[in-house]
Amino acid sequence: MTADVTTDVWLPLPADDVEGLPDPSATGFTYRFWDGGADLPADPADCAFYVVPYMKSTEVAVRPLAAMTSLQVVQTLSAGVDHVTPGLSAMPPGVALCNARGVHEASTAELALALVLASLRGIPGFVRRQDREEWRGGFFPALADKSVLIVGYGSIGAAIEDRLAPFECARVMRVARSARTTARGPVHSLTDLRTLLPEADVVILSTPLTEDTRHLADAAFLSRMKDGALLVNVARGPVVDTKALLAEVERGRVTAALDVTDPEPLPAGHPLWHAPGVLISPHVGGSTSAFMPRAKRLVVDQLTRFAAGEPLRNVVLTTG
Repeated sequence: MTADVTTDVWLPLPADDVEGLPDPSATGFTYRFWDGGADLPADPADCAFYVVPYMKSTEVAVRPLAAMTSLQVVQTLSAGVDHVTPGLSAMPPGVALCNARGVHEASTAELALALVLASLRGIPGFVRRQDREEWRGGFFPALADKSVLIVGYGSIGAAIEDRLAPFECARVMRVARSARTTARGPVHSLTDLRTLLPEADVVILSTPLTEDTRHLADAAFLSRMKDGALLVNVARGPVVDTKALLAEVERGRVTAALDVTDPEPLPAGHPLWHAPGVLISPHVGGSTSAFMPRAKRLVVDQLTRFAAGEPLRNVVLTTG
């Protein structure tokens, strides 16, 4: 891929805020700032490189795509691309869709571990009792000696295991779309979930949302989890069948910690808010101080590669 003198680059933050962007005078790039607002920054037909606004809806992400007739690259700032894929049919052939692998691993893995520890050790109850100035102790499950199943063993799943290492887990099991072997041990395929789920005390979902993983954690999946097990979702809300999860937590058979929900945002009055044993965080897995420096470095690197005609990183698919 090469840039030419008419190449517009759409960025979700001002170019002056991103140190190291390729020099427009040398590349012919014209940087356009668009963070998803109602007014587009320029004619979409001139855009060759589109960095999708972060944490915006699918409607926002795909809005300009049909008019981007010169488009060559779509770069998300999220690990998942499910908010962009509905617009694939509007893109011209040969467009590279790239995700933000390398940006969110640390932050998402931190939150996954925080949700596990908070849920097991009863932190939500402590906070509520602190508000009432109520001192009440007790015994709580430890992460030590637990078996953990990571469903979605990509770069985020591996980063979660990195952070589990010091906690003396009895076993860490790994599942991905297809089986393989790593230095840490085997990665099982999704077809092995049936036998692995009953062995796990903690099940962490970190898989992309695809047609294969939509409602992966359905009634059958949840019924295979052992009594008292904890389900943690740092993937996407629709990976879990909300109705099926509610049935299990309301029976008190399993607990859950959810950074993502279906629907999302979770509306007031939804039964998940007050379901027993459920801890909810508002989709903040990647929203930390670590995000912006990593996101900027990725954008600079990708645009440098694009300008030089070098292969891009993190290509998920190419339209055709």
